[in-house]
Amino acid sequence: MSSRIWLFGYLAIWSLTGASSVDAQTPDVAARSWVDRSAIFVGDRVTYTIELTCRRGADVLADDLSADKLELERLELLGSDSSRDQRADETTVYRYRYVVTTYRVDAPALKIGALAVRYYVRRPGQRPEDATPAGEVQVPGASIALRSVLPDDAEVSGIRDDRPPLSRSATFASLGVIGLGLIVVSIVPAALAAAAVVRWRRAPQKQRSARAVREGERASLEAIRAINPDTIEGRRALFTQVNALVRDHLRDACGVPGPSLTPAEVAAALSARGSRVPIELVTAVLTTCEAARYAPAERLPSAEVCRDVVARAEQVLETSA
Repeated sequence: MSSRIWLFGYLAIWSLTGASSVDAQTPDVAARSWVDRSAIFVGDRVTYTIELTCRRGADVLADDLSADKLELERLELLGSDSSRDQRADETTVYRYRYVVTTYRVDAPALKIGALAVRYYVRRPGQRPEDATPAGEVQVPGASIALRSVLPDDAEVSGIRDDRPPLSRSATFASLGVIGLGLIVVSIVPAALAAAAVVRWRRAPQKQRSARAVREGERASLEAIRAINPDTIEGRRALFTQVNALVRDHLRDACGVPGPSLTPAEVAAALSARGSRVPIELVTAVLTTCEAARYAPAERLPSAEVCRDVVARAEQVLETSA
């Protein structure tokens, strides 16, 4: 019986001392790092990963793993992220990933410096904010080779040749003169066609004869006289037709674009052309017609004014005939 007790005690002591020796051999924080590719071309992306394994009660300072603490030589940081994995044995694994690249071609090797990360160990019952740093762990850096699409042993001395170019034969030399002559020959018909178009556009449009214009104006004047000015609709229609008749007359007889000008612009155009049409009379007729066409019913001119406008319009037609 005593031997069994002694055996059980020996095993208990051995298990405790063995476990403590294993714990003593296990570091508080283990660090390793790697890159997903060892060589890149210009513009390629590389992911540099740091893995920190913290035993129970240990943790690292996240500030030491921020992107601005990363030492890059001829590399540029594009982005970073991190993850945390809590395992069943209460160990915590942190993974920090940094994506880097380079746009330089003057460096054969690109480097990521080693990183010192501080850690702390919490005692049972101790709050995280009361823990003090217990040490630091060194994270290995990385070296990345820069590659090019050109072979490393390529000879560049033969890319350019200092020898003068070979002279062309007489047949090929004459092709330049022939091509220039063809260009000149093709320009002449194009220039003649363009000149014909310009002359056609500048040529005055064929106008109706003076007799046809006169007969058309008389017919329009008779139609205006047939309108009854005693009604509002009749007076408004009368002023509209008188306005159109005078403006068309200015276009056909005087060469002034009457339908598209205001009364003031009509007066200026007649003065510039030196026409014998009474300018003040034309301006008065057009102004009265414009005001009457858009005036409200209560301000529409009387039937007597309508007859007077018709008489003035006839005077304009007779004066410039």
